[in-house]
Amino acid sequence: MNKHMKKLQSFKSIRSLCIMALSSMLLFSCKKMMEVNPDTKLNATQMYRNVYDADAAVIGIYGKLMSLAKQYVILNELRADLTEVTDNSDGYLREISTHNVSANNPYADPRPFYSLINDCNDVLKNFNIMLQSNKFKQDEYQQRYSDIGAIRSWLYLQLGIHYGSIPYVTDPLETVDAVKDQSKYPLIPFNQLLDSLITFTQSLPFQLPYPPGTTLVTTVDGSTTGRFFIEKNILLGDLNLWKGNYTQAATYYRQVLESTGYFVSPGTDQFYQQFRQAYADVVNHNDLCVGYVRYKESDINSLIENNSQGWRSMFARNQDNLWLQQWIWVLPFNTNFAPQNPFIDLFSNNGGSYLLKPSQAAMDNWNSQQQQNGFPFDARGNFSYKMLNGQPVIMKYLYNYVDGTSLLPTNPLLKPGQWFLYRASALHLHFAEAANRDGRRLLAYAFLNQGIQQTFAPPSGQTDVTNYQNTLYDVAPYNFDGRQGTYPYFRGDWYRHNGIRGCARLNSVPVVGDSTISIENSILKEEGLELAYEGYRWPDLVRISLRQNDPSILANAVYAKLSKDGNPQAAAVRSKLMDPKNWYLPFKWQ
Repeated sequence: MNKHMKKLQSFKSIRSLCIMALSSMLLFSCKKMMEVNPDTKLNATQMYRNVYDADAAVIGIYGKLMSLAKQYVILNELRADLTEVTDNSDGYLREISTHNVSANNPYADPRPFYSLINDCNDVLKNFNIMLQSNKFKQDEYQQRYSDIGAIRSWLYLQLGIHYGSIPYVTDPLETVDAVKDQSKYPLIPFNQLLDSLITFTQSLPFQLPYPPGTTLVTTVDGSTTGRFFIEKNILLGDLNLWKGNYTQAATYYRQVLESTGYFVSPGTDQFYQQFRQAYADVVNHNDLCVGYVRYKESDINSLIENNSQGWRSMFARNQDNLWLQQWIWVLPFNTNFAPQNPFIDLFSNNGGSYLLKPSQAAMDNWNSQQQQNGFPFDARGNFSYKMLNGQPVIMKYLYNYVDGTSLLPTNPLLKPGQWFLYRASALHLHFAEAANRDGRRLLAYAFLNQGIQQTFAPPSGQTDVTNYQNTLYDVAPYNFDGRQGTYPYFRGDWYRHNGIRGCARLNSVPVVGDSTISIENSILKEEGLELAYEGYRWPDLVRISLRQNDPSILANAVYAKLSKDGNPQAAAVRSKLMDPKNWYLPFKWQ
C-alpha cells in the first residue's frame, strides 16, 4: 500500500471515529485505548504514530467522558433544589438529595473522574512526545493538546465544586488508585485548585474551537462534530467567575458571545443571532423563544409548542442554524453504541425507571412568574416538565426519545438523546453575573431582562438612536452596540439581542434594595428557571452563596425542596447546610 493510500485509509478511519462520536457510536477507540487488558495493551509507539492516532486519542477521551453523564447530572441537580427523588429511587439517590451521603455511595465516588483525568494525563504526555518526535505539526499539536488539557481542567473544576479539597495530579499514574496516597498527592483546597486551573488553562496554546478543515471536524447527515468539543474560552470564563476575577471572566465570555473562532460571516442572520439570545420571530416562530400564534397572544391555547418552533424545540431539533445559535457543547447518544443514554432511565416513566422528577419547589417557581400577556406562569416550565400519567416528568432529555405530539416513546427499545453541557443562555447569565459584580449593573440587568436595545432605549419621542441603545461609551468587554435606527440608519452588531426574560416573554424583575445583590439574586433565580436539570444548579447555588458569604441562600433552597415534598428531614438538612463545610462530599475512594 503506497503512502497516499495509507493516508487516505487513516483519514477514513478517523472520519469514521468522528461519525461515531457525533452519533455516540462510542467508541471502539476508547475501549481500545482505555480499557484493554494489560497483556494486550498497545504501547505508545503503536498508538501515537501520527495525527490520526492523536485524533483517535481525543475521541477516546470524549467517549469515556460520556460515561460520566449520569453522575454529573445527579450531583449537579439532585444535590440542589429543583430535582427530587421518586418512589422508585434507591437509598443512594435519597442520600444525595438529603445530603447524608454514605462512604459507599456510588454516585459520590470520585474514582471515575480521576480515571479519566489519568487518561488525559497520559494523552498529554504522549502528545508532547509526538511533537518532539515530529509526528505531527505544531498547530495539530496545539489544538489537540489544548482540547485534552481543557477537559482535564473541567473535570477538576467539577471535583472541586463537589468535594472541596482534592488531589491535583498532572502526571500519568501507573494505576489510578495511587491518588489515594495523600503523602504524595495531598488534598488542596478549592480556592488553591482554582489558581492552578486558571494558570494551566490560560497557558494552553490554542483556546479557540477546532477550525474548519481539521480532521476532527466533519459534517455527517447535516450534523457537525464542531459542537462536540469543550469551549475553552467559556471554561476560562467559568474558572475566573468562580475565582472572582470578574473582568477576566467577562472578557472570556465576550469572545464566545461574539462567535470568535466560529467563522460566522459578518452581516448575516447567523452573525446577528448566534449565541446572542435573538428576539422572537412573531410571524413564523422560527426561533428559540416562548411565543404564541400571532394575533392570538391572549389565547393560552395558542402557545407555540412543538419540536421545530419556539423555546422547547432547542432540546429536540436537529443541528440546523437555530440549534447552532443556542448550543455550544453537546455530546450525543446513539442507540447502537455504548455508552447507553442514561437519561431515559433516570427521567422517563414510560420505558425508563423514573428515578428523578421535578421538585414541587421548581414547579412553584415557574408558576410564580408573570408573562407579558398577563398569564401567571412561566411557559419554560411547561416545556421543562410534563404531567404524564399523573406524574411530573423532567422532559428536556426526552424529546429525542418521545413523539413530539403524544409524548409517548417512538420506540421504547431505542433511546437516542443528548447530554447538554453548555448553551448560549447559560453564557448570557454567567456574563451578566460577572458584569454585575464588575460594576455594570444596568448591562447585567439588560442581559437578564429585555436586552440592550430596550434597556438603553431613548426617551419617548426620540427617533435618533445615535447615543442610545448601546454601551459604546464603556470599555471592552462591556461595549455593546444594539442600535436599530432609521434616521440615521443603524444596525449594530447586537441589534437583535434579547434578554433571557424577554425571550421567555416574561416581565422584567424589579431591583429592590442593594442593586448588586438584588440583580445577583435575580440572576440566580433565573438560572433555575432557564437552565433547570442541565447541570448548572448546584454550582450556581454554591458560587453565589460563597460570594455573598451567606450559606442560607443554599440551605434555604434545599430546605424549600425537601419541605414542599414532605420530607421530614428538611429542617435538619437546612441546619446542616448552614455550615459550608457540609456542602462537600466525602472524598472516599471506592
